[in-house]
Amino acid sequence: MSSDIPSQSLDVESIRRVPKVLLHDHLDGGLRPGTVLDLADSIGYRGLPATDVGELGQWFRDAADSGSLESYLETFAHTCGVMQTEEALVRVAAEAAEDLAADGVVYAEVRYAPELFVERGLSLPAVVEAVQEGFAEGERRVAAKGGRIHLSTLLCAMRQHARAYEIAELAVRYRDNGVAGFDIAGPEAGFPPTRNLDAFEYLRTSNAHFTIHAGEAFGLASIWEAIQHCGAERLGHGVRIVDDIKTSPGGEVQLGRLANYVRDRRIPLELCPSSNVQTGAAPSIAEHPIGLLTRLRFRVTVNTDNRLMSGCTMSSEFAALAEAFGFGWADLQWFTINAMKSAFLDFDKRLDIINNVIKPGYADLIAS
Repeated sequence: MSSDIPSQSLDVESIRRVPKVLLHDHLDGGLRPGTVLDLADSIGYRGLPATDVGELGQWFRDAADSGSLESYLETFAHTCGVMQTEEALVRVAAEAAEDLAADGVVYAEVRYAPELFVERGLSLPAVVEAVQEGFAEGERRVAAKGGRIHLSTLLCAMRQHARAYEIAELAVRYRDNGVAGFDIAGPEAGFPPTRNLDAFEYLRTSNAHFTIHAGEAFGLASIWEAIQHCGAERLGHGVRIVDDIKTSPGGEVQLGRLANYVRDRRIPLELCPSSNVQTGAAPSIAEHPIGLLTRLRFRVTVNTDNRLMSGCTMSSEFAALAEAFGFGWADLQWFTINAMKSAFLDFDKRLDIINNVIKPGYADLIAS
């Protein structure tokens, strides 16, 4: 990584040039608008709200700015609608690898729900194999241009459906072929993680990794169930843990028992600032709990969630946080190392990326 970036210049362009790690990014939330149009045309999908690239990209962002998680999730009908063939899945996955690498991401765990891509007859294994083929192709393209990125996959089950055990088995089946773990996603309210206890028990006894979407649109009960009943290693979002933290008028902070537990156990929070604002989990970037959680030294990680819907990148998220909270290069390195420590990747590989990629990429900036 380049070391000639002024330490005071934490804008998007300078941040793009340092190594970053991404743990929470949805494949079907990161398509290029032009790709959505191309794929829709190739399969005869007629449901798109716009046929111009710029207008379509803006529509996704506007539709996601609803303040409601349920409305936010409706935008995925269009991206999933055009990702129903092997060719489409390969293309989207390969482009995701290229786009993330261009943003300076050196390691990413990209998640998706295989059950959402079987409408045109693909089997669940065929979906997984097509995505893995696309990621491999994307990594090859990045390497051919002199870049570096390593991608892992998280398979999601939709919590409102009844296929969690089946998807958990799929994650274990492909864990030696690029699938790093499992997740449940979808609307939290009315669909607690404990509905899928059999899947989580299977994963634990299989020595498999999993995270759980919890504490985004729903509160502390969702986080508590995810950790204490289901055994989540990480919290997808987890932003509502702030509800268990009280700050007095004088600035004194008191953590409740659950917040203390999460911090003491170093349970990673997969925070997604722009997305949290869009879904109403936080009122604004400046008022996002990430500032307090960082100050209290929770295991905070920064993520994009859905790059298309939020119109964001890792670099733009870091830049927005730096502006809102005065974060410097040392803070960005801290977020990045937190994420790498928390990745569902072999210990030796995590250590290699931390010591030989991340730390050298920030060293001169922090020292200057």
